[in-house]
Amino acid sequence: MRRIILGDCAAVLPTLPAAFARLIYVDPPFNTGKQQKRDRIRVRATDGPGQRGGFGARRYTVERLHESGSFDDEFEDFENFLVPRIKAALRCLTRDGSLFVHLDYHEVHYIKVVLDRLMGRRSFLNEIIWAYDYGGRPKNRWPAKHDTILWYAVDPENHVFHHAAVDRIPYMAPSLVGPEKAARGKTPTDVWWHTIVPTNGKEKTGYPTQKPRGILDRIIKVHSDPADVILDFFAGSGTTGESAARHGRGFVLVDNNPDAVDIMRRRLADYRPEVSGAPADPGLLSRPRPARAADRATGRPRLRPP
Repeated sequence: MRRIILGDCAAVLPTLPAAFARLIYVDPPFNTGKQQKRDRIRVRATDGPGQRGGFGARRYTVERLHESGSFDDEFEDFENFLVPRIKAALRCLTRDGSLFVHLDYHEVHYIKVVLDRLMGRRSFLNEIIWAYDYGGRPKNRWPAKHDTILWYAVDPENHVFHHAAVDRIPYMAPSLVGPEKAARGKTPTDVWWHTIVPTNGKEKTGYPTQKPRGILDRIIKVHSDPADVILDFFAGSGTTGESAARHGRGFVLVDNNPDAVDIMRRRLADYRPEVSGAPADPGLLSRPRPARAADRATGRPRLRPP
């Protein structure tokens, strides 16, 4: 099952079947009060004057490649925008499924309190901090360089967590643990140090709020099984879908931004997703792949078009 759906998730989610997804990950707007927009550029060294200066008095030209899609990230009542959509999605989770909600300091504290009431405080299992070190540093407060990911399990006593699938990271003081442990590395804590998507990296799509695939790889490998389906109803650039497909999972991606859907179907074209609600692109769209034996073996309901 590999689907991309253009539409407001508030309207799409009720049309999806119950208990088809083992994992929901959402990266909704953060209510920053700003327009989210990012242009993609190419920087080259030059012997001329250039537009930018660099180390050693070198000069660089800047070429604007294209303008990214944009959206207004401002809500008078963010809770009333987000929580009903999450509530509508919970019926899509299996009984041993998990919900991951990715926010930042603007709204995460308010949303956690509401989700505790919605799902029960026992269902809250982790507050994961994604820490990074990039961008400007204000001089009047501590720089905000982390996001928060809230993990809730439908059943806190019965959920998917594959400890053996957790990637290992280097010890900070390897000489203190011995060569065997140092070579194996350690499992990360609930603070994840990971760079943002590099501005000139191959992973970059140009979508303004794109998250690095490494974060999604860790979540998807540990909290789902091969042939499971992952639901993301604020799908943006499609990072959830690419990570899911690379690890043998299916995906259902929903977004109301046509620019996001266009980026997703180009990014995921090799996986031949079914795209609905968007104008057809003959160069990219084709018949959905036949269900694999592993997909059929799960016995989960297949999606109907909304």
